[in-house]
Amino acid sequence: MPPYKDFKPLTFHDAAKRFADGGDTPRAYLERCLETVAAREPVVKAFTAINKAGARTAADASTARWKAGKPLSPIDGMPLAIKDLLETKDMPTQMGCEAFKGNFPKRDNAAVWALRQAGAIILAKAVTAELGGSHPGATTNPFDTTRTPGGSSSGSAAAVGANMVPAAIGTQVGGSIIRPAAYCGNYALKPTQGAINRGERQATSQSTHGPHANSLRDMWQVAIEIARRAGGDRGEVGLMGPSTLPAAVKPNRLVVLETEGWVEVDDATKAAFDGVLKQLRDAGVELIRREDHPWVEALEKSIANGRAVCGGVTGWENRWGQRGIVDNNPAGVSDRAKATLAKAEAMTLDDYRMALLARENAQRMHATMAPLADAAITLACPGPAPVWVGDVPGQPLAPRPTGDFVFNAPSSMLFAPVVTVPLMSVGGLPIGLQLMGQKHEDARITGLARWFDETLKRVSA
Repeated sequence: MPPYKDFKPLTFHDAAKRFADGGDTPRAYLERCLETVAAREPVVKAFTAINKAGARTAADASTARWKAGKPLSPIDGMPLAIKDLLETKDMPTQMGCEAFKGNFPKRDNAAVWALRQAGAIILAKAVTAELGGSHPGATTNPFDTTRTPGGSSSGSAAAVGANMVPAAIGTQVGGSIIRPAAYCGNYALKPTQGAINRGERQATSQSTHGPHANSLRDMWQVAIEIARRAGGDRGEVGLMGPSTLPAAVKPNRLVVLETEGWVEVDDATKAAFDGVLKQLRDAGVELIRREDHPWVEALEKSIANGRAVCGGVTGWENRWGQRGIVDNNPAGVSDRAKATLAKAEAMTLDDYRMALLARENAQRMHATMAPLADAAITLACPGPAPVWVGDVPGQPLAPRPTGDFVFNAPSSMLFAPVVTVPLMSVGGLPIGLQLMGQKHEDARITGLARWFDETLKRVSA
C-alpha cells in the first residue's frame, strides 16, 4: 500500500487529450484501470460488482467515436464506479444490506443514465455503508488498511484513492461524500441540494449525489455532464456553470468556521489547518472568525447542533421505509441500523418539526452571510481516518465506525455546495479542507477550489 506522500493520482482529462490523435484509447485506458483493480481490489475491497465485459464493450464503442472525431462529451470513455445505493441496469443494487442481497432492478438511476449518455463507462458498483448509514462494509482505506475509508460512500472514495478509477459517484445526507473524500485524498463536490437529479433516491430531504475524483477538472466535468442531461431534482433548476472547469477565483475574504467539531480536532490537524490559513493570509486573503464579526458568531450558533439536526431530520424521514425493511427481513439488517431506527421511532412529529425549524433558521443565517465573504472554509474531517478493525463482541457498538461527520453536517443542513480539496496530511494520511458557498454557487466554489489547488502548497504535520 503506497504512502500518501508518494501518491500520483490517476486522472482522465489528460488521457482524453491523447484519444483524439490516437496516442491513447479509451480501451487501453480501461485496461490499465483493470490492471490496478486486479492488484489493489483484493485489499481495498471497494467494489460489490464489476462489469468487465460491459465495460470493454463500452470502451470499444468510445474508442471508435474518438477515432471518428465524434466523442459524446469530454468524459466519453471515462471508467466510473457508482455507489451501490444507486440503481444500475447491468449490475445489482444491494445497498450494503443483507436484506437486499440479489436485488437487481435492471434500470438506471437518472445520474447513471446521464453518464452513459455522455459516453462514460460504468465499470463497477462501489461499496456503501449499510443503507447509506453508519454500519460499514468491507472497504479499507487505500493508504492504511487498518483505517476506515469513511462512509457511507466508502467504496467510491477508496476506489478513487486507490487509482482504480479516476472518478466515482457518491451520495451524502449528513457527511457521506465529503468525509470519505477527505480520508482518501479525493477532490469531491457535494452540490447544492437538488442540483443533480437523484432519480429514485428522493426519500430524504437532504440526500444529494456528487462526484469523487482525483482532479478538480474531472470532478467538475462529471458533475456538469450529468446535469446537462438529467438536470436537477423535480422543480429544481439543476447544477449551473460552464461546460468545463471554472476559472480560478482568488478570494478576497473568507469566513473560517469552527463548527461544533472544533473541540474534537487533534493538535496536529489544527497545526496543518493553521498552515493553510497562514498561506491565505500571506496571499492577502482576509480571514474572519467568530470573534471577529457578530454574523459569523450567529452562524456558528445556528449550526452548533448540526449532527443532531441532520440525524433527526434524516431519521424521521427514513423510519417508515426502514421499518418495512426490518419487518420483512429482521435478520438482514444490522444491529447498528436497528439501533438507529429505534432512535428515530422514539421521535415525535414535534421533534421533527423542531429539527426542520433549526435547519431553516441556519439557512436564513447563512444566506445573510452572502455579502460578508466569498465563501466559508473549514476542515472536512476532525483528523486522519480513525482506525477501524470491527466491533468487539460483547462490547457496545462503536458509535461512528466510519468517522465523525461533524464538519460535514453544516453544509448538508444548509443545502450549500461544498468542494473538498486534499491540501493537508497528518501522520502521512490525507485530510481535506472544504470550501462552502451559497446555494447555486457550485461553479464559483469550484473556481475558488481551483485557486487553492493551483496556488497553495500542501501542508504536512
